Order: sequence, then structure tokens, then C-alpha cells
Amino acid sequence: MTDEIAEKQVTSFQDLGLSAPMLRVINEVGYETPSPIQERSIPPLLEGRDLLGQAQTGTGKTAAFALPLLSRLDPKQKSPQILVLTPTRELALQVAESMQTYSRYLPGFQVLPVYGGQNMVQQLKQLARGVQAIVGTPGRIQDHLRRGTLRLDELRCVVVDEADEMLKMGFIDDVEQILQHAPPERQVALFSATMPTEVLKVARRHLKDPVEIRIKNKTSTVDTISQRFWQVKGMHKLDALTRILEAEEIEAMIVFVRTKLATVELSEKLEARGFSSAALNGDMTQALREKAVERLKNGSLDIVVATDVAARGLDVKRISHVVNYDIPYDTESYIHRIGRTGRAGREGKAILFVAPRERRMLGAIEQATRQTITQMSLPTRKDITNRRIGLFKEQISETLESQDLEFFEELIDGFQTEHEAGHRRIAAALAYLLQKERPLQNDDSVPDEPVQSFDSRPAGRDRNRSQGEEGKLRYRLEVGRVHGVQPGNIVGAISNEANIRGKEIGQISIFHDYTLVDLPDSLPADALAKLQGTHVCGQRLQPSMAGEGSSEPMRPSFHKKGTSRGQGRPPMSKGPKKPFTRKGPKTQG
Repeated sequence: MTDEIAEKQVTSFQDLGLSAPMLRVINEVGYETPSPIQERSIPPLLEGRDLLGQAQTGTGKTAAFALPLLSRLDPKQKSPQILVLTPTRELALQVAESMQTYSRYLPGFQVLPVYGGQNMVQQLKQLARGVQAIVGTPGRIQDHLRRGTLRLDELRCVVVDEADEMLKMGFIDDVEQILQHAPPERQVALFSATMPTEVLKVARRHLKDPVEIRIKNKTSTVDTISQRFWQVKGMHKLDALTRILEAEEIEAMIVFVRTKLATVELSEKLEARGFSSAALNGDMTQALREKAVERLKNGSLDIVVATDVAARGLDVKRISHVVNYDIPYDTESYIHRIGRTGRAGREGKAILFVAPRERRMLGAIEQATRQTITQMSLPTRKDITNRRIGLFKEQISETLESQDLEFFEELIDGFQTEHEAGHRRIAAALAYLLQKERPLQNDDSVPDEPVQSFDSRPAGRDRNRSQGEEGKLRYRLEVGRVHGVQPGNIVGAISNEANIRGKEIGQISIFHDYTLVDLPDSLPADALAKLQGTHVCGQRLQPSMAGEGSSEPMRPSFHKKGTSRGQGRPPMSKGPKKPFTRKGPKTQG
């Protein structure tokens, strides 16, 4: 069942044999080199081979199967040619959106996400119009097969994504039944982070002479690097980055973005805000890249905005901060990125910007690094004002100690005599003139934001546990952190089995060996009965009304064991003695 793949050095997607439309999109979105799972999966999938891939979430699996399958797709054929099975609706939506992006230059291509809780009538209409790719959860796919509203006669390939999660959520039998509906000559690609016996049995029964690929993730990061994340919400990322630059003591910083175009755009915007910044990307000549790195080393440049490839091997000791402005596509890229700081035993700081829809990648990064990434709040206007005042006072002290001020003292004495003004008032006027271009008082129009977890609703400290949000009741599920459950597992199981839309599911709080979840108070008895026998992470949910009379505080929904998110902003770094300052024309941050 094993097929060895010849090892070769791949430097670009052009080496992999993808179609011209796929290469055009790859160039536009700014992908520069394939990740290990992409490099090893794309060639055999292009050849029509079955594939068994072991790789963690966050290694770039979606592109690994979507790019080659779309390269082989016939856009003129309106019946389903690709079926992707995912354990949760969130993953189904994510995969469908990625495929829609990659198919930008495939005329007439349609992809349909199919999952429980979604309007069935709308799904039927879209199926009737014709789609070439379907991404869905096993339960809803089974519903369509039973109804006869989905036919797989023309199917060319089935992808089973996160097969071990399918097993934990009790969907593995559904997956096998769906595979039996597919034509016998279809191609099958199965991906799983782990390979339990049950998953291997499915692979042996349904995959024909598959290529086997195992990707080993790097699982360590430098102990001297502190890692934090900021939840992207409300404030623009550029404004957030500006606040961080204003308030933290930074010697030098590298900011990672996904595309070559973004390096130039962000660098120019930072320059316009008065920061010494330069782009670093694969389109630059080697000489220009070396010049930028040299400037960063000698202190004439403070910020480099780079892509992963351009920053490969970058070793500059004075880099105190790494900011993941765009979350990376895979966990290995994250580890490589933050390794640019904390060099030679020095302390480093890594900050990751995470949108709510990217929380899966955050979890994958924590799993791969085996470290908790704590949530941070942005510096407030008061923090920035205090920082500016501190730097201003430092400038005054340094000037008093290092400059001959006799001429200026006589000038002030003369002014005081002529205008009968006190020294204090004259000093205040001079201070105003000095800070006029960049006021010490930060009048930022963007309001300060509180620290928020991904579920920003109130924790309900004083609420009765059996009383959920308005219109909801609180249930106890017999699965918890000790079983490895994640919020996505809970949402997926309830959505698929009880036919409840995700937005109708309230707060989810995961404890050691159980979970509390708010569900509609109109939940039908048959839906509750169906959940009784539903398995998640190998555990029967057995929902029951949560016990009354407890005042135990609800925990934020996406906490993991050992995390400390939402506990306030970590203390400022000690930082370098030389303050990190702006240059040139300035605007308010």
C-alpha cells in the first residue's frame, strides 16, 4: 500500500504540473513555495492516484488536494465531479471558499457547501442548477443521497478530510456508506492527523494502491519567545499594528504578510505614518534584499514587511518583535516566522493577528508548538499617551546632560524680560511646538477595545446554570477537555444530528470531563433523543439539563486546557535602552 515518492527540491508551484488557471491564481494570491504536504500530494493526485495522507490541521491540506483536482476538472460538465467530506460545517465552508478562490479562472465552475442546519430548499435549488464540486458533512450528504437529490454517477474524486475527527464524531460509518455510492473507478484521497485502526481499515477497503504520505511537524519553539495573539475585530489591522508600535518598546520588528503585493502596500502605509519601514519579497533582486537586511542590522531601518520566502534564513539579532499580520497557511511557517526573534539567547516577542474565522489555525498552531498563545488587548490611548510622554521626558533629560544650553538660556531670559512671561509658561509653549507634528495626547478616534475571547458574549457569572441565554436552556454533555473535545466538534455534532443551525447554538463552555451548551428551549424531543446516542471524541453526549443552583462562572468558549486568554494585557517588555521612535512626517496613530 506504500508508494515511495522520489525526493526532489521543489522551489515553486510551476514545478508540480498544475494547470495554467491554477498557476495564475497561485501567482495572484501570492503563494511562493508549496508546503511539504502540497509538494508531495499534488503530483500523485494529478496522476489520478489514490492517496493516504497523514498531516495535522494547518499544514496546507486544502490546497494540496483542491489545486490538483481542479486542474483535472471539466467545467463544462455540470454534475458533481469532486466530493469533499468534512467533519464540521465550519470546515466545509472554509474548504468551499478556498475552492471558489482557486477556481477563479475556471468558467462556469460552481462549488456548493452542504451541511446540517442550512436551508434544504436552497441546497436543492443549487443542486438543480448544476455544481461541479460539493463540500459537505456526512449527515447532510446522506440526507441528499436518501432523497435522491444528489447523484454521484459522474463523480471523479472523493476527499475525506480529517478522517480521525470523523471517527471521533461518530461519522465514519456514514463516510463508508457514501464511498459505496461513488463509482468504483473514482479516485479517493483520505487525510487524517492520526491513523487509528478504524481509519486504516476504511483506507484498506476503499483506496486502491494509494500513495502514502506522512508529514512530520516541527513541534518546538524557542523558550525565549513569548507568544500572544490579538483577535481581529472592529479595528483595522493597520491601526492595531500602529498602536503596538507606539506603545511597546521595540528595537526592530519583522512583519509577516502572505503576498508580495502586501509587503509593498503595508510598508508604504507604515512609512506614511512615520515609521522607518521597507518591503522584503521574492520579486526583489538579491542586491536589494541584502541592502534591506543590512539596514536592519545597522539600525538605519526598524521594520521589515516580508513574505515567508523572502525572510527565510534571516538572522538579525536586534529583531525584538515578530508580528504575524496575516496568519500563515501552515504551522511550520509560523514556527519559522517567530524563529526570526529570540536569537542568541535574547528575549523575543511574537504577536499573531487572528480573525474569528481563523481560530482553527490558532488551535493548530498551539498544538504544533505545544505552547499556549495568550490573548492580548491592544494598548489603550492612555498607554500610548504615557509612552509618548515618557519618550519626551527622556529627550529632555538627554539634552540637559549632553548639550551646551547657555545660548538658549540667555534667549529665554531675554524673552521673559520682553514679554513678562514665566519660565513655566515659556517651557510649555516650546514643548507644544516640539510635539506639534505628533501630539503627546493621543486623540485616536478609534475607541479602546476590551479583551475579548472568540465568544464575546457575557460569561454569565451570576446566571443559573440551567438557565441559558434568552430563549435557550443550558444542557450538560458528557464530554470534556480530558477527551480532547473542541467547540467545533460540539457544533458539528449538534448541527448535523439535531438539525440545528450553528447560529442557534449558544455559548459552549468546556470543562474537564463535561461541557455546558445553550440550546433553543424549543428543541424537539426527537432531536434530543438523537443526540443521546451521538458520539463525540469517542464519548456519548447523553445531554441532560444542567444542574440548578450553581454559581460557577462560565468560561470563554474557546479556552483550552492551560490557556490564560482574556486575563488582560501582558506586562510591557523591558525592551532596549534606546527608544523605538518614528521618523519624518508624522500623523496621529
